[in-house]
Amino acid sequence: MIVGRHPSCEIVLDNVAVSRRHAQILESHGNYFIEDLRSRNRTFLNGTAVDGRVPLADADTIAVCDVELSFHLHAPSGNDAPTATSAGFSPSTAAPNTTTAPAASGGGLVFDDDSHDNLDSSSIVSTRSAKGSSSLRLGVKPEAKLRAVLEIGRSLGHSLRLDDVLQKTLDGLFKIFPQADSGFVLLKDPEKNRLLVKAAKSRRGGDEPSVRISMTVVRQAMNTGEAILSANALGDERFKSSESLSELQIRSMMCVPLLGQDDKPLGVIQLDTRDLPHRYSDDDLDMLVSVSSQVSLAVANATLHEELQQQRDQERDLKFATQVQLGFLPNRRPKLPGYQFADYYEAAQQVGGDYFDYVRLSDEKVAVALGDVAGKGVPAALLSARLYSSARFHLLTKPTAAEALTGLNAELASSGLGYRFITFVVVIVDAKSQTATIANAGHWPPLLRHSGGDVSDLAVEASGAPLGVLPDQSFRETSVPLRSGDTLLLFTDGITEAMNPRDGIYGADRLRHLLSAGPDSADEMIQSVITDVESFCDGRAQRDDMCLVCVRRSS
Repeated sequence: MIVGRHPSCEIVLDNVAVSRRHAQILESHGNYFIEDLRSRNRTFLNGTAVDGRVPLADADTIAVCDVELSFHLHAPSGNDAPTATSAGFSPSTAAPNTTTAPAASGGGLVFDDDSHDNLDSSSIVSTRSAKGSSSLRLGVKPEAKLRAVLEIGRSLGHSLRLDDVLQKTLDGLFKIFPQADSGFVLLKDPEKNRLLVKAAKSRRGGDEPSVRISMTVVRQAMNTGEAILSANALGDERFKSSESLSELQIRSMMCVPLLGQDDKPLGVIQLDTRDLPHRYSDDDLDMLVSVSSQVSLAVANATLHEELQQQRDQERDLKFATQVQLGFLPNRRPKLPGYQFADYYEAAQQVGGDYFDYVRLSDEKVAVALGDVAGKGVPAALLSARLYSSARFHLLTKPTAAEALTGLNAELASSGLGYRFITFVVVIVDAKSQTATIANAGHWPPLLRHSGGDVSDLAVEASGAPLGVLPDQSFRETSVPLRSGDTLLLFTDGITEAMNPRDGIYGADRLRHLLSAGPDSADEMIQSVITDVESFCDGRAQRDDMCLVCVRRSS
């Protein structure tokens, strides 16, 4: 879990002193660690600066700038449950359910959770349904309403960015309602199911430290779909315990819900004023309701535009990631006297977690490595890229395949991969001794077809657990002779677990039978397997990455 200021972090701390990605909490084999991510202001564990990756114990205190977090192996219950505190959050002692967020005017926006308010009686002057234009009182000052709608319409006409749309909306409303002292737009975050401040404006600018928001009013507008006008919000018994109204002496306010498709609430627009002689009227509420329908449409369009832009950015990034990943794969097959090599790779998505490589160890030795990272897509592809460099290093620096696999496992197990693991097999083909030496980490056993057509699984008993599971595991290796005409096949489970429309699985037995009766050429053998898998799947989409490597001793 990443702790930081950036919205993509799992624990978001809205404090300018906190780095975008400040620290991370890791789990490895049941143990937890805290690691500072080179933050500007450091991370502290129980008062000591964190240097590198430090183990966490129950009830440890993690300090990130002004924020203190309490780490527990099991969630505390009742009064023992800890709370995070921060000077950057500016909590109010009189309003315990208060948080702050940055305001457009440079101050803070404070939410008051007024769930304890009494909503039985009310001095609300007027309400309007915001569901559809048929409820609008079009006969009241139509020229003023038209002027308001046109003013906002012009400002929104060429805006596609959501932030621009909302800020221009408030700028336009402040021109239409000169008595407005402050205003804000809240939008609902569908993923986190909470309201977020998207725009705010205060006529006094820097003179006011914050604009306070009564969640009682907001909830009322969103739950009922009605626009609320209170000519004297301070005297409204419905909101009498709302601290934000009393502290800022708000005398009149309008709160209008923004409704999307099927009248689902997207958020609210609220305008407040302290100018009692020029408090808001029914006509003002009608204007704001009229504008809200335009704003709702603009918000929907801007949201769709941003989603489309994000989708295009993701597609562009994925295309580049595909090119990068393909660049890791071998661009030529090794030349070893008396041997043929062939291979095939296809990701189920644009990038995948299957991996293979040829590593030249000497003029007469080539290591063939093949792996399968748990999962698919970008996370698996990133781990596959890590595997590429690490596997090469260990194969080139260790004297045997077993020692290379042992070193690779120790490195990956200590790198904080969490619950991800990798099945991996390496075969060292030695043209001098005419042998294949196999070390296996939980992968499908390579298949060896002898010149007579018999097929056997190699190194089944010598196989260890997948990489990243047991940090101290030592691997074994097995050597078998390679005679003229022998064919060796390495593959991932994307082949054996391919499915047809009737949910039938291709299976290892079908692959063994095909290998036994297949062609002699390594290239033709690869093509034969892929053609047979596609025929078996009968048009069903590929579920998993597919990878094959074939080695044949031709003489």
